[in-house]
Amino acid sequence: MGHRERLMAGARRLLAERGYARITSRDLAAAAEAPLGTINYHYGSKEALLNAALLEALHEWGDRTVPRSEPAAEGDDAERLDRMWSDIIESVTTHRPMLVAAVEAYAQAERSEDIRRQIAEALERSRPRMAEELHGVGTEADGEEREARAIGSVHMALTIGLIHQWLVDPDRAPSAADLALGLRAIARRLETADD
Repeated sequence: MGHRERLMAGARRLLAERGYARITSRDLAAAAEAPLGTINYHYGSKEALLNAALLEALHEWGDRTVPRSEPAAEGDDAERLDRMWSDIIESVTTHRPMLVAAVEAYAQAERSEDIRRQIAEALERSRPRMAEELHGVGTEADGEEREARAIGSVHMALTIGLIHQWLVDPDRAPSAADLALGLRAIARRLETADD
């Protein structure tokens, strides 16, 4: 394993152990058993390495929690959403350190244009994917790009909000059934308002 791969593995391990804000360049170099200068050589900065490690971990987390299948093959929308929300709730326990590191990275984005840009790009890539995989709503090819982005944006807001509630107040955070109940009630009220 080369320096680049060892740096990535070390960064991921340190993110889980210490969170985003408490890692120094020396910590990363020591974890990778690599010279300090290899961070800048391979990634450009400590922040770029941490962002890459965090985004890789979040992408893997997303692959485990967002159903990746043809919508018709895996039940209806409600069943897929229930599975996804249940998996997200479970992941707050099994992947808590990585999710806490993600929250810390969001806070760092206020002061770092690079972090903000990387997180924003990752969110933008996830929106149409969620619409496609949860509801079968396509993007550009189907002429449904705006709708797919809107649906994905709602799911992104629900996902991030759900994670934050479970990290801070797990005893009172909503269950998957609570989310479904709330969305159905909101949808009914929106339909009534349109009449």
